[in-house]
Amino acid sequence: MDHLQVLKKQKTKNHLVMILTAVAVVVMAVVCLFVGSSGMSLSDALAGLFGKGTAAQVRIIRNIRIPRILAAIIAGAGLSLSGHIMQTTLNNTMAAPSTLGVSNAAVFGANLSIIAFSGGFLSTGGNVNNYGVGISPYATGLMAFVFAMASVLLILGLCTTRGFSPNVVVLSGIAMGAVWTAATTFLQYYATDVGLSAAVVWSFGDLGRATYTTDWIMLAVVAAGFVYFICMSWRYNALLSGEAAAKTMGVNVEILRFVSLLLASMITAVCISVLGAIGFVGIICPHVAKKLLGQDHRVSLPASALMGSLLLLTADTLARSLGSGSALPVGAVTSLLGAPFFIAIIFSRKENRRC
Repeated sequence: MDHLQVLKKQKTKNHLVMILTAVAVVVMAVVCLFVGSSGMSLSDALAGLFGKGTAAQVRIIRNIRIPRILAAIIAGAGLSLSGHIMQTTLNNTMAAPSTLGVSNAAVFGANLSIIAFSGGFLSTGGNVNNYGVGISPYATGLMAFVFAMASVLLILGLCTTRGFSPNVVVLSGIAMGAVWTAATTFLQYYATDVGLSAAVVWSFGDLGRATYTTDWIMLAVVAAGFVYFICMSWRYNALLSGEAAAKTMGVNVEILRFVSLLLASMITAVCISVLGAIGFVGIICPHVAKKLLGQDHRVSLPASALMGSLLLLTADTLARSLGSGSALPVGAVTSLLGAPFFIAIIFSRKENRRC
């Protein structure tokens, strides 16, 4: 089999995987639409979808489940893209928002916004009924973004100015994540009951808090990042050959790394600020996409986004099916799925050789 036949076969395989993944996303979205803790039958759900059911059925389908499904598709794609780009720009297969401290930093920023500025000290006066009036989701998102950026810039500084190896960068990210987690714990310890309750509830990854407005916000950020990543895909391919090789091809590695991590961190911060902490999506899906389709970012990036959407839709369906009348936090489900996968990567011979 000559080289052209090999390329043609690989291209056909890539198209097939992409199509099957896209179909699986659509199928799982439909399943997710008709599965929930409300106990509605299929006929009732269809009636609610077309506006012919009761007011409660219409509200559940149109105002709760559809925004939830859209949030799973958008946030799953965004978190997976973020992990994919971080792995490439930091040249480490275990880099992801959840393992480099970015998610922990965003959680601290959001907790600072909720507890110190809206969750009990300044706005609510200790009255839980005033909490919904005092909190500003936009302030929470901005604070999460600022701290996420501070964390990723510190990691970038370690990677570029001190010449740390990929393994040390990941360990530094884990250590930084522990610092942000400790800071969050101290913050919650001194919070009022209202602020603490609000912060803890927020930290549960939950797609149920999504609305059409937040979906549009996430879509704008994720779409902008996706377009940039696709346009820079050949530069990411060059970066796979090493920083020195990429520079000989005309790639400004420092600018590419800075802008890429900036967008990846912004996507992560926005998704976390809206939905809470959802881990391991950014480490599972990029690995699966690259395993099936190879390292070419022109193909692996769209596939990674689709697989992230599929994973989060599946996790949310499981969360609502196993909740016994209430939906489990989707972040717990993704962590249960992702932790064994992460351990498998650590003990994989192939991955260890690459690190």
